[in-house]
Amino acid sequence: MRRGLGLVVLLATLMGLTACGGQTKSENQNDQRVRAMNMQQAGEGSENILDATLAAIQPPVKWSYGAPMQEACSTDLNEPMGRTTVTRSRNILTIISPDRRGSLLGVVQRHWESAGFKVTSVRDDESMPWVRATRDDGFSVSLQVGSVGNVFLSASFACAEDAEMTYPSGTPGKPGGPRTEELKPRERSEFWSGSAG
Repeated sequence: MRRGLGLVVLLATLMGLTACGGQTKSENQNDQRVRAMNMQQAGEGSENILDATLAAIQPPVKWSYGAPMQEACSTDLNEPMGRTTVTRSRNILTIISPDRRGSLLGVVQRHWESAGFKVTSVRDDESMPWVRATRDDGFSVSLQVGSVGNVFLSASFACAEDAEMTYPSGTPGKPGGPRTEELKPRERSEFWSGSAG
């Protein structure tokens, strides 16, 4: 009897381990799908997201490339992991009047949601609003209004595998691009600028 009970316990334990192992395998596969991207792919993916976001803004706005950023990922013990978070950005050079900022954020938010992003944070502030969102493939995006009314978009991928990267022509601080990024909006738009500026 005792032997039969032990067998039942052993089988139950093995079934539990198999179930947990399956769940862990699924989670690992999901992590691998995200982590399989290298820095070059992350940079290209971020640029594509920003291109599509800007194309969704109508009437069109003038923009320039922002300075790219990279931040090394590390363990809880501050040890390097051989992975880097990649961020690309665009600065909107069209003057966006305060009464049009909500419209701009709404257009961008709806576009991101249609592209599979889920909004994680919205700051409904008259002077410095923002919207931030993430997607299951590991990309995150944000649109923010700065302290002088400047508007900028960014797209990031966390902890991509370290690799060499290329940049679009015109990227600040890179070959063929300006030394510094252009931050202050200067272009007027009948729709977006209103009486601003």
